Amino acid sequence: MTTTGRVAFQHANFRNFLFARFLTTMAGEMQAVAVGWQIYGITHKPFDLGLVGLAQFLPGVLLFLIAGQTADRYPRQRILQFCFGAFAIVSALLWTLSLHGLTQVWPIYAVLVLQGVVRAFTTPAAQSLVPLTVPPEHFPNAIAWASSVFQFAMVLGPAIGGAVYGFTGSPLPVYAAAAVCSVVGMFLISTVRLSGQVKSARASVLEGLRYLWRAKIVLGAVSLDLFAVLLGGAVALLPVYARDILKVGATGLGILRGAPSVGAVTMAIALAHWPLRKRAGATMLWCVAGFGVFIVVFALSTNVMLSVAALVLVGACDMVSVILRHTLVQIATPDEMRGRVSAVNMIFISASNEVGQFESGLTAQWFGTVPAAALGGFGTILVVLIWAALFPELRRINELQPTLRA
Repeated sequence: MTTTGRVAFQHANFRNFLFARFLTTMAGEMQAVAVGWQIYGITHKPFDLGLVGLAQFLPGVLLFLIAGQTADRYPRQRILQFCFGAFAIVSALLWTLSLHGLTQVWPIYAVLVLQGVVRAFTTPAAQSLVPLTVPPEHFPNAIAWASSVFQFAMVLGPAIGGAVYGFTGSPLPVYAAAAVCSVVGMFLISTVRLSGQVKSARASVLEGLRYLWRAKIVLGAVSLDLFAVLLGGAVALLPVYARDILKVGATGLGILRGAPSVGAVTMAIALAHWPLRKRAGATMLWCVAGFGVFIVVFALSTNVMLSVAALVLVGACDMVSVILRHTLVQIATPDEMRGRVSAVNMIFISASNEVGQFESGLTAQWFGTVPAAALGGFGTILVVLIWAALFPELRRINELQPTLRA
């Protein structure tokens, strides 16, 4: 690993922040596996699993404006300390409920709503804190590593949570481990030392939306992801492909689900070592189009190896877009606005994921699984063509420099 490729790790603030986020993300993913298995074991209703995501998503929709305002008015490090501690409390509550036995699932949903509230405040604060942990010239490298570590936690967390639950036959060790990880994350974030944060106490909570509407580059980048992921949500149909089309069973489903993350982690590490030096805007558009192309390939494939390869490339293309978009949003947004803009970005991403899954299931019900997945991929390509015409400023971005302004 070259020094240039890991330049962001030279800064203790970034290292401590990144490890704290890794632990809390992994804890959340471990916990999600235990919650899903526990709820299904009680009710045996797949619909109740869908309510898990809804319970955590709705607080974000209701609170994103306030959460963004909070991230811009108060020290972001302190917000994350509070949130990571609150995540530990959530895990402790789930542990306590499970210890006394559960015959109904509504107490779990109540705790998950609390977790959704905490998560709504965590994401804007975390995203807008990253630029303050490294010098501006090292920020693209920091985003690449942050995205890579996040994806690694998304892969490792479910694997650990499932293994621990399977070995012990109980969610208690999983919830206990998640609580410990969150507490350690809280102490790690306490070690971050920042020189200061620009505060905007007088600005309206709606200013983030107003700024996003004025900043065409940022609006184009954020909305491109919204509609691309909304239409390209074929991953939600993986159980159907594993059982009925590729016929690979539950083990194959695990491989299919992990394939995009493999591509994402690999691409994030590559970009950390060999960052894009020019034509950043065009590259982002091409990669989102590639995301759509490989979704179509996966949709039409009946060969397991081709399907896995297509999903790996889906993840790789998506990671290029994620890194470029996050870098662009942060460097093109003034620090005093980053919390509110990150909150809007968060709700766009959450909406695209949740609604995209619903859209995929609905169109699959209407047209069939393969046509629905393929149409989603073609729809993503069409969105790229439209956005390239609507946002020429986005298409013309060359270098992602700290001086770039929307």
